[in-house]
Amino acid sequence: MCAIGDKRGGSRSAPLPERKEGKIKRKVNTLVLPADKKTHANQQLTKMEHTNLLEIVRRPLSPDMEVEVQASREEYERVEAILENEESKYPRLWYDATRNVAIVAAPPSRLHSNMAGGLLASIIREVSRNQGISSEVGDGVTLSTESGNTRGGTTRGWDGAILYQEPNRSSLMIAVEVGVSQSYESLRAAISWSVCVLHCRLGIVISIREQGRGQPPEPPQYSSIHDENAAVGEAEQDFRRQLTERPYRPLVRDGVIWFGRIKRVVLETYRIPDEDVLPETLLQPSRSFTIVEDGEFVGGDVPPNLQEVVLGDCIPDHVLSGEAIVATPVNFFRRAWFEAQFKDGMASTASSRMRPRPE
Repeated sequence: MCAIGDKRGGSRSAPLPERKEGKIKRKVNTLVLPADKKTHANQQLTKMEHTNLLEIVRRPLSPDMEVEVQASREEYERVEAILENEESKYPRLWYDATRNVAIVAAPPSRLHSNMAGGLLASIIREVSRNQGISSEVGDGVTLSTESGNTRGGTTRGWDGAILYQEPNRSSLMIAVEVGVSQSYESLRAAISWSVCVLHCRLGIVISIREQGRGQPPEPPQYSSIHDENAAVGEAEQDFRRQLTERPYRPLVRDGVIWFGRIKRVVLETYRIPDEDVLPETLLQPSRSFTIVEDGEFVGGDVPPNLQEVVLGDCIPDHVLSGEAIVATPVNFFRRAWFEAQFKDGMASTASSRMRPRPE
């Protein structure tokens, strides 16, 4: 996961669920690194700062990567303070107090950012076009750039959210999480936090599974920044041409797969089951739609409002007048929007993988 704003989410490979009717059971597949193998970090740091969590934070992480580390809340706060002092945008650092786990998340890929930002923008655009509300009411629907929230010792973020702004308060309406080959368990945990703890009206998850790239290839060596930019730019144009001919298929250049085939994309919604739900509840989706399967678009029959997204999910009921207005569908999902964002994200992510990795 990764926020759209300017705060400091990520991924790890795991199979996405097969689409099924009704309740869905899935296996847990999360990486947790033990905290007892401590190593020395930079010698300029104090002895208290020589922790396994800090070592993981200092490692270069590939975009969308997420690592979980067993750590105390005290250790998390100490390392978070170091990042705050350094004004580090990435990695982001969250804490799950129910499992005593720190979550180290790398920057998002372009695909990740495109899907989170594009989905939220599409919803806001459809709300603003609705003839049943005034422009003044519509102007209250805003995109959130604030991603960090702490409740009961747990600190979490979202990839993006829609808030409704009123003169004296703001209400969290919709939270979005996107995972690019991220474990399904971690995505559910993240969106469940927003719904069960922060009480957002609706949670939306996009799960993306890339397949067939194998071990990340070593980026080419360039003699200069100019040569690097020229080579990467040329490759990106080639990738865009490839996607015109075969969307969701592998992006290949000089025999190297720089982005694998899209195995599956699943779009899901989540709602709070009742007001007495426990904060640690791991929710099941209320709706689940497969959009891409084995490199092919299969979402032609997906309802544009996913059978449930309505105006009342974006604007509080007390602001709207009448049940008919509250229940007005928000038809934000369209193939043209989805494919444009997805293709741009795939091509940009593939070309960025051709750049030298930071040390």
